[in-house]
Amino acid sequence: MFSNFIVAVSAVVPIFVLIGIGLLVQRAHLLTKEELAHTNRLVFRVFFFFTLFSNIYNADFADGFNPRLMLFGAAAVTLLFLGGLAFSCLFEPLRKRRGAMTQAIFRSNFIILGLPLVVNIFGEDGALMPTMMVAVIIPLYNIYAVLALETFRGGTFRLLPILRGVLKNPMIDGMLLGFLCRLLPFPLPDPLLRPLMQVGAATTPLALIILGASFRRGGISESRRDLWACVFIRLIAAPALVLTAAALLGFRGVEFVTLLAIFATPCAVASYAMAQQMGSDAALAGNTVVFTSALSCFTIFGWIFLTKTLGLF
Repeated sequence: MFSNFIVAVSAVVPIFVLIGIGLLVQRAHLLTKEELAHTNRLVFRVFFFFTLFSNIYNADFADGFNPRLMLFGAAAVTLLFLGGLAFSCLFEPLRKRRGAMTQAIFRSNFIILGLPLVVNIFGEDGALMPTMMVAVIIPLYNIYAVLALETFRGGTFRLLPILRGVLKNPMIDGMLLGFLCRLLPFPLPDPLLRPLMQVGAATTPLALIILGASFRRGGISESRRDLWACVFIRLIAAPALVLTAAALLGFRGVEFVTLLAIFATPCAVASYAMAQQMGSDAALAGNTVVFTSALSCFTIFGWIFLTKTLGLF
């Protein structure tokens, strides 16, 4: 039992120490809102690009490619998306809030919090399987988010612009470049490859510090009921359903923890920007990010400790 406790602590504490450093950066006013926005854009467009590139370029695909896991992950995201649509329509009469609620239910912070979680438990060798899942999960997140937000603001869902947007996603582009470089008849020279790897290695600490520095408290009185419903579903109900199904289907080890990293992590930071840009309730979207991120230090620890005790990894 104590060893399981240590595993859970070792997985969660490093992540939230880095977020805590970000909170100190915020309190010291070392970065303005504009500087944070620019740094966030830099992390997303440059650092994540090289992280995914380095993971794919150095990958052993015999160990990482898992069609059964990919199919399960895609099906689970799709079902959560459909469930989020239905729940938001039944629970919230205001159309403006429904898109933000749907995003909060199905879209997690898999890249910033999930990938480091798997690495903290299994080491760098365990990063390949969740990296391969990025190719499935991130496009689905983008497509479903646009579909939900357009639906509830009365817009038109157009598939081709969405697909073009997915192909412009730096994480997808980094993976594609990694695949292309693996096809070359010669390895990349070390003086070129080494700095690319160093940039990729710096991504997680920087992204988590910026996440902590970006936390803002907003008014929640108008949408308190919606907020706490989203928090409960994102951190408790959704992972309970998906992880139970995964356990019953026989997923174990790094497969199971990869699913935990996708479905038990808090709301995606990008959901706030998308809600703001597409006419949804940006305040609600921002609060779901803040509150799920803050509370996930306890819920993620609980899920890891529980599932480790049950022998699922």
